[in-house]
Amino acid sequence: MSGHSKFANIKHKKEKNDAAKGKIFTIIGREIAVAVREGGPDPANNFKLAQVIAKARSNNMPNDTIERGIKKAAGDGNAVNYEFCTYEGYGPGGTAIIVKCLTDNKNRTAANVRNAFTKGHGSIGTQGCVSYMFDEKGQIIIDREECSTAADDLMMMALDAGAEDFVEEEDSFEILTPPDEFEAVCAVIEAGNIPMAEAAVTMLPQNYVELTAEEDINNIGRILDLLDGDDDVQEVYHNWDE
Repeated sequence: MSGHSKFANIKHKKEKNDAAKGKIFTIIGREIAVAVREGGPDPANNFKLAQVIAKARSNNMPNDTIERGIKKAAGDGNAVNYEFCTYEGYGPGGTAIIVKCLTDNKNRTAANVRNAFTKGHGSIGTQGCVSYMFDEKGQIIIDREECSTAADDLMMMALDAGAEDFVEEEDSFEILTPPDEFEAVCAVIEAGNIPMAEAAVTMLPQNYVELTAEEDINNIGRILDLLDGDDDVQEVYHNWDE
């Protein structure tokens, strides 16, 4: 896992997200609504909702905003019916891309995602064509400068709570968990008043692809930018070594 500065990528993403925080909160709000509709408003009995709440907090969504979203979703029988859908495909140089969406119009979303791939000279594939190259993991990133807990103590805290790996980088700590242990580990970290730069169940590439041709780099950048600008797109995972 070492050799890829996840924290640097997160800081870059956060800087972009800060300029469009409204979109991030809207995306998370939709996820809260779907999780509540599917499993109820109590995160103690709704694993998916607990995951979304952890993600919301790592994106600095205020607790009262989270609570309002849960209450609204629990009491609104006329809410828009959003559906999850996933697209997989290939970017330049054989890179693998997974796009997870939450939409009220699958036809619109499919057309937009396909357009993003086409404009970046990539191609949409069939379900499962690239997901086997990724592992689903809970991932928690902690900024070393924001963490007053000693590395060894943090590691033991995480492992005792159910984490399966702890990686110490120069500027950050990375904690990896099985998906079903993610919420428990987040709860322990939060109880220790340790701020999380990012916390989410994500898809981590088993191997990374390096692009050297400027045209390939520009094209994959175009794909990712177009997907990032689509309101239906929740998450994009790829194995490009940025």
